[in-house]
Formats: sequence, C-alpha cells, structure tokens
Amino acid sequence: MNLTDRINEVFAPAVELLGKIVFLDLAKVFGLELPYQVPLVVVWLIFGGIYFTIRMRFINIRGFKHAIELVLGKYDKPGEPGEVSHFRALATALSATVGLGNIAGVAIAISVGGPGATFWMIVAGILGMSLKFSECTLGLKYRKISDKGIVSGGPMYYLEEGLRKRKMKYFGIFLAVLYAILIILASFGGGNMLQSNQAFAQLAAAIPFFKGKGIWIGIILAFLVGLVIIGGLKSIARVTARIVPFMAIIYILAALVIISINYRDIDNVFILIIREAFTLHSVQGGIIGVMIMGFRRGAFSNEAGIGSASIAHSAARTNTPVREGLVALLEPFIDTVVICTMTALVIVFSGVYQTSTQVEGAPLTSEAFTTAFSWFPYLLVLSIFLFAFSTMISWSYYGLNGFLYLSGKLFNSNRVPALVYRLLFLFFVILGSATQLKDVIEFSDMMILGLAFPNILGLLIMAKEIKTDLDVYLLKRKS
Repeated sequence: MNLTDRINEVFAPAVELLGKIVFLDLAKVFGLELPYQVPLVVVWLIFGGIYFTIRMRFINIRGFKHAIELVLGKYDKPGEPGEVSHFRALATALSATVGLGNIAGVAIAISVGGPGATFWMIVAGILGMSLKFSECTLGLKYRKISDKGIVSGGPMYYLEEGLRKRKMKYFGIFLAVLYAILIILASFGGGNMLQSNQAFAQLAAAIPFFKGKGIWIGIILAFLVGLVIIGGLKSIARVTARIVPFMAIIYILAALVIISINYRDIDNVFILIIREAFTLHSVQGGIIGVMIMGFRRGAFSNEAGIGSASIAHSAARTNTPVREGLVALLEPFIDTVVICTMTALVIVFSGVYQTSTQVEGAPLTSEAFTTAFSWFPYLLVLSIFLFAFSTMISWSYYGLNGFLYLSGKLFNSNRVPALVYRLLFLFFVILGSATQLKDVIEFSDMMILGLAFPNILGLLIMAKEIKTDLDVYLLKRKS
C-alpha cells in the first residue's frame, strides 16, 4: 500500500463522521421521502441571504454604484487606520473566493444538478452580496489594532464583543471559539487541500507525466506558498493585488471567446438554464434539488455568510465600517454572477456534462474548453495554479487569525503559535495533492459551510446595529 492509499484510508472515516454531523438532512428529520438531500446548512444560508437582503433594503442593488466608487479610491482619506487599501483588501478577499470553486465547483454543480443549477448559483451570488456587506461591516467595526499597527478582525471578534454588549458574554465567547476552530479546519480543507488537489488533477490531466506524483507537486506548491505567507498580510495583499486581476482576465477572456463563438445559441442556452432551474424532472430530483445544489456550490464559491472575507476587509485603511461593507458586496457579484456564470455557459455550450463519465471537477471544465481549443488545457493549468495559489495564501491568513485568536487566550506571544500554524498549513498543501477528490470536497464543504452556523446567528442578533449604521452612513453621504 502506497502513501496515498494510507492517507485515504485514515482520512475517509473522519470525513464520513463529520459529514453526518454538519450536513443534517432535513428531509429525513421530517420523514420526507425525497430523491435528494436538504442539508440544514444550505437552508440556513438561503434564509440568511433573503433576510439580510430585505432587512438592508436591497443594499446589494442600491449600493452597487457607490461600492465601485469606493474601490476606485474616490472617497479615500489619507492617514486613516488600517494596513491595506480598499482595493488590496478586496483583492485579498477575492483571491480567497475566486478560486477552484469557480472552475471545479461549477462543473460539479452542473454535472450533478444539470444546467438549472447555474440559475440558482446566480441567485445565491445576488443574495450573498447583502450577507457579505453585513459581515464585513461588523468585521471592520470590531477589529483590534495593535501598537505596531497590526490588525486582527473577523467573526471571532464581533461575535465575542458584539454579543458582550448585549449581555450575552458567554454565548458570544462560545460562538467565537467555535468559529475560530472551524475556520482553522476550513483553511486546511477548502482553502488549502481542495486547491492543491485540483491544481494537481489538472496538471496530471494535461501532462500525463505527472500522474502519480501528487506529493511532489504538493511540495513545490507548499514551498511557493511558504515564501509568501511568511511575510504576513501586507505580503499576501501585495501578491494578490497583482495575481487576481491577471488570472481573472485570462480566464474571462478565454470564456468570452468560446461564448462569442457560440453566440447564436446563447438564447437557447439561457432558456435551457432557466427551464431546468424550475423543471420537476431534473437530474437532482426537481426544483428544490437543483436549488439546493446551486446554493451549496454558490455559497462555497463566494463564501457569503461564511464570514471569512471580513477578516481580510477588517484590515482596510478606513474608520468607516459601512464603507468597507459596501466594498465587500462586490465580491459575490464578481465571483459568482460573473465568473461562475461564464464557466457554466462554457460547460453548457460544450455539452460535456451530458457525455463525460470519467472526469469531475476542474478536468470537466477543461474538457469543455477543449471542445473549442485543443491547447486550452495548458492555459487552464496556468489559470488553476494561479487560482489555487492565491486562494491558499489568502486562506492561510484567515486560518492564522483563528489560530491566533485561540492562542491569545492561552499564550502571551503570537510568534510560536504563528509558526506552528504555518507549518501545519504547508503540510496540508502536500496532503491535498495526495488525497482523492471526493474526500477533499466533502471535508471542504462541511468545514467552510459549517462556518455559517455561528456567523449568521451572530449577524441576526446584531442585524439592528448593522441597519442603524447603514442608515447613519447614507444620511451623512446625502448631506
């Protein structure tokens, strides 16, 4: 038995046990005989997206233009506290979300739920904009800035401090500690292992020489990631500010070329997507089944409601929390409404989701692009490595913040805990390349989506505070 088999043998039972805990099937709980699962976490995310969209009076639409102005620096003020600019905070958060969820996740959604899953992914992105606004507003409002100007922020801090203000001290600490534990595990799973796993899968599919050499590719990736994360947030933000626009442009241009080639069929494709989204006889078992799949993959891709992006946005140079919340609402739009939709269109145009039986995740997307360009798998290898690399370095920062939050309650110094976390993170980069996709996806889903439970619960408790801050900001802006 080789090392990969040993890893899978140990890893699979743990994934199965955690999956039963996180993905509670509401259909079985209520005694319903359905051909699909109705995971509690997905219903929770749908509820959160609808609630905050209505509660914030559709800030995802009415705040869109102003958000773009903020990213372009129109309202920047020199000397404001923080570590990075609005753009670099957005780039860091986007580098964590614009990743293999846009390539592998979309392919999985369509191969399981059919073209109709695309529609529900878009809806998830639009509703997610309001969730992202709410959590990132609180992230900046409750951040901590050290004497050296280093920022610590995110759900751990607004759950603890925000609930303490409401005389819910111990409940707030419980939610914050739970969130910190989950985000550490999520950083090892979806923010790390899935990325290295799919990067290697695409490389091996394009260049057969690399098959069976996952561990060595993982070691190379771990070395490159280690060079960046040692420098902290400023180093991460500097790299992502360069990589994110470049990798997004490459991928979007390639998708646009294929869409333009098939422009005569675009009406039929959109009709197919909408019809399949509401059909009673779909691949996944009907309207609800396709909706569940679309929201699950959409939430995994844009991370709205997960709270992770608030860690990056809390470091922005501003003292106006709502302003950073508005910047953050652009993420689900760019990630899901734009990039995921383009991936979905390419896959549906090609029809490979109907004919391919031996590929899953990123290789399915690669096969779709190959129908137009025989050389595209080589370009996709580059895109996927950039996606994976940028996601890993950003998620290392998220997990580190959770690790330091917990260690801060145990140690006076952050130096040793930071080193321990970074070494563990690099080990999981290697592990991801040597683990089967099914196990990695299940582990990644349950850790990342599991973050929604403590985060959205805290957001609901503090919803009135977010709405008040938003109203005050909009009144000041008018005057």
